[in-house]
Amino acid sequence: MNDTEAKKRRWYLVGAIAVASSALGIIAFGNIGENLVYFWDPSQVVAAGDKSIGATIRLGGVVETGTVDWNPDANELEFIVTDGSETVEVHCSGAPPQMFREGIGVVVEGTMTKSGIFKSDRLMVKHSNEYKAPSEGESVEELYKTVEKL
Repeated sequence: MNDTEAKKRRWYLVGAIAVASSALGIIAFGNIGENLVYFWDPSQVVAAGDKSIGATIRLGGVVETGTVDWNPDANELEFIVTDGSETVEVHCSGAPPQMFREGIGVVVEGTMTKSGIFKSDRLMVKHSNEYKAPSEGESVEELYKTVEKL
């Protein structure tokens, strides 16, 4: 193989790598903005103001005590999520998870509305993997209070 053929092969190789890299870049980053879901706490949502409106967000925090309003007939759940500093009112459609209750950590996925209410159709309960047996004299029902019993 002479010097000219070796240069041609190198240029073909460089060209093929460039095309493959470009294709991979387009696939990887082309529409990634449409698929991003940001995880924010209530303080970040409040600080973002109008920037949080319309974006798909996962809001994480604790369900504030005394704020749960469950309407089983309409399948609507309203509560307030807090991080200790700020609060955000949440309206969820659909039945809550069985472990949902006041004072538990939650992650809700949805969008912030102009009226300042976080609309969600996906509610996840945060819990540890540790098993806690009922104490002496404590019933299982007391250990696992759910929204139906509130």
